Amino acid sequence: MTKRLFVAIDLPESTCQLLASLDPHIHGVRWIDPAQMHLTLGFFDDVPEGVDSVLREKLSAIGFGAFFLPIAGVATFSTKGAPKIIWIGVGKAHPHLFQIHKRVQEAALAAGIEPELRPWHPHITIARCREVSAQSLRKFLQSNEDLDAGMIRVDAFHLYSSKLTPAGPIHTRELSVTCSRGR
Repeated sequence: MTKRLFVAIDLPESTCQLLASLDPHIHGVRWIDPAQMHLTLGFFDDVPEGVDSVLREKLSAIGFGAFFLPIAGVATFSTKGAPKIIWIGVGKAHPHLFQIHKRVQEAALAAGIEPELRPWHPHITIARCREVSAQSLRKFLQSNEDLDAGMIRVDAFHLYSSKLTPAGPIHTRELSVTCSRGR
């Protein structure tokens, strides 16, 4: 049996509520449940049982200091011009964030999990789109491209398992790793 696992930074509830309040209620745009909004550091599909315990051990050994991350700028990822995901950014190439991402990838590799080879583009998915034209989102994107949702303090990251269900994914927290030194 295998598991779908991901490592993520959770957001404060106030940030999730703010992001949820942006929903422009456009047909075909499904806003993410605020309780499920997060910043993914690594996604690992089909992790064999047993390997997940090694991954837990490797992730637990990651040391990092707390840092602040800006949540700003709404944009989309598209396929063939059609928007697929609406997301909000987390600043420009934040060194502490990239360091944690790199360590998470190294932990996965050390546990025997294939690392993701695509370039990492840190973001928080806030909505998924199905059969939505870029035109129908233009006004919403223009009014939110410079949105500043404030700063969040990152002092932990978490390992989740994810089960796909018809009602949407169910995420279960399996491990939390907190910063080794506050700032």
